[in-house]
Amino acid sequence: MKLVFLDADTMGSDIDLSCFKDFGRLTIYKTTKECEKYERVKDADIVLTNKVLFDRELLVKLPKLKLIALSATGMNNVDLNAAKEFGITVKNVAGYSTKSVAQHTVMLVLALVGRLEFYNSYVKRGRWCKSAVFTNLDKKFYEISGKNWGIIGLGAIGREVAKIASVFGAKVSYFSTSGIKRDELYKSLSLNELLKTSDIITVHAPLNEQTKNLITKKELSFLKQDAVIVNTGRGGIINEADLSEAIESEKIYAATDVLEVEPMQKRSCLANLKQQERYIITPHIAWGSVEARQKLVRLMYKNIENFIKE
Repeated sequence: MKLVFLDADTMGSDIDLSCFKDFGRLTIYKTTKECEKYERVKDADIVLTNKVLFDRELLVKLPKLKLIALSATGMNNVDLNAAKEFGITVKNVAGYSTKSVAQHTVMLVLALVGRLEFYNSYVKRGRWCKSAVFTNLDKKFYEISGKNWGIIGLGAIGREVAKIASVFGAKVSYFSTSGIKRDELYKSLSLNELLKTSDIITVHAPLNEQTKNLITKKELSFLKQDAVIVNTGRGGIINEADLSEAIESEKIYAATDVLEVEPMQKRSCLANLKQQERYIITPHIAWGSVEARQKLVRLMYKNIENFIKE
């Protein structure tokens, strides 16, 4: 069989993909542009990809294609109805990055609560060398213990974050974006109540009709002064223009690992904020610890192996 990996750069250069040669002739492309897709996959039996779009217009032209093996949990880049109609199986991978995303979330929270950007800059710019005393406490920082930590989206990642937050001594509550009622260890709140009462808020929801622009200027106005909000869910859940305004007004501290348009655009409203100490942006890396990516490859391999055996 012929296998084609269309966007191997999304896996990182340190991850070995040679295991997929077990299934046939493997061709690996670092990235694939829209105009290159058809030529690269027209003879493929199996396509491996993360972000490359497979719409009906493309799928109808691929009679040889048997399987799209996604290196991701989300399946929104594939027209699933068209794939089913044309007999193309689509397999995703779930649960591989739970601990990685939870760890990244907590790292961002700790950096903001501890005012890490200010104190790191204070030392690296030579200001500590000029100090008359051994310490500097110009920026108030706080302990997580005893704080209200609100979680938006209590799925696998949200629960992992809740567990860690509880170890720190935080009082955890959550808002269910799906509205599904479950027996949980944590208190369920309405969105507005969670926003008004939480010192720390972390977002772990998928992007869908219910969560698009879930948090806008109105919702951000409910947050406490100097509250911390972190989004490692999906871009588009928090309105970016409104978030920028809240940061610049010195209302909140914020961090995000995801944007509505990725990679980040030069003209993004979050690109050049003046309040540098009040926000952190990371380039969609929360999912990508070495361990998570290695697990992802193993699960993709298993998906292909199971498909061939069926």
